Amino acid sequence: MENFNMSKNTTFYALGLSYKKADATIRGKFSLDAKAQSILLMQAEAEGIEALIVTSTCNRTEIYGFANHPYELIKLLCENSNGTVEEFQKVAYIYKNQDAISHMFRVGTGLDSQILGDFEIISQIKNAFNQSKSNGLINTFMERLVNSVIQASKKIKNETQISSGATSVSFAAVQYITRNVPDIANKNILLFGTGKIGRNTCENLVKHTKHEQITLINRTKDKAEKLAAKLDLVVKDYADLQLELQKADVVVVATGAQNPTIDKAILNLKKPLLILDLSIPKNVNENVTDLDHVTLIHMDYLSQMTDETLENRKRHIPAAEDIIEEIKEEFNSWTKGRKFAPTINALKAKLNEIKNSELDFQSRKIAGFNEEQAEIITNRLIHKITTQFANHLKDENTSVDESIEWIEKVFKIEAVIKY
Repeated sequence: MENFNMSKNTTFYALGLSYKKADATIRGKFSLDAKAQSILLMQAEAEGIEALIVTSTCNRTEIYGFANHPYELIKLLCENSNGTVEEFQKVAYIYKNQDAISHMFRVGTGLDSQILGDFEIISQIKNAFNQSKSNGLINTFMERLVNSVIQASKKIKNETQISSGATSVSFAAVQYITRNVPDIANKNILLFGTGKIGRNTCENLVKHTKHEQITLINRTKDKAEKLAAKLDLVVKDYADLQLELQKADVVVVATGAQNPTIDKAILNLKKPLLILDLSIPKNVNENVTDLDHVTLIHMDYLSQMTDETLENRKRHIPAAEDIIEEIKEEFNSWTKGRKFAPTINALKAKLNEIKNSELDFQSRKIAGFNEEQAEIITNRLIHKITTQFANHLKDENTSVDESIEWIEKVFKIEAVIKY
């Protein structure tokens, strides 16, 4: 397997944790808000990491970057989150080189998403890339890789039906509500938190239930008012949260708070209450289930809801994988070219050095030596020789690293590769 090195010691890694092995509680410990991500990037730059991007969503937290050892990146993650190295080791994955590249392609195209075909992650990768670029943490390799993943995502979305049909955590939440709450049209729904998931859930509720008895609460009231104006809904102050909880039949919580803001202490119930917690970290304390009338559903459960839409999407996986392989092959060809081009240039310079020395010797030794003709012939020979080496290095069966090492050893040259 080829190494994507910036120097003799660094390797390209993808590491992190996701819904596959880490439950919501553990994912919450390793989640990174905007401030934590910014600090992590500044620390990475200070520690000499040349290229790195970090993503943190409700389903995964990941770092893609170059390092001498993966622990350099694990340390950055643990020092900027509430997770420990021991917890990370229990649920994490670490990929390097080709496996890391393949992982980014699968994540960025929705094939690794908790809900198959969810393309929201590609926007998050774009944002992570832009943030790293503004911190000087993007090299040519990373830029080309991210652009290739974006290209694959766009092509899969346009040329397959893997994202067809409406399905997302917010849609699954609405499905759960409509299937499990009798007479939903006459129930009171409270939405606490109007971030992206909260907005999507709210819009789906209005669309699929034709329900106008929805109350919005958000810490920043003007954000809730903008959404309410768009959907003709009611907004209440954050100070009214406890009162509104008593009125509600269904509560959807989708905040970005780092600690729970709803627990049994603020619930004084005399009727059934369904709470859907769509937040990472969890924003509803598990102790609410101590109350007889409360049903608590977390987003992990909603994400596991399979329906006909998801089953239909699975049929398009092979077509999506073909597109990934096609674009990944283009990327790998580009990478190989960048890797061996400095060696070919160094070889050409070495052969020209030998040629010039020999022509100088022969011009002094042979009377009437035709230096111009000899220059033409030797230049053609050098071109043919270097082309032969380049074709060998381009061959998919060639171990580029071993071949470069052999060429540099035989011709006593050293090419420095810069990404």
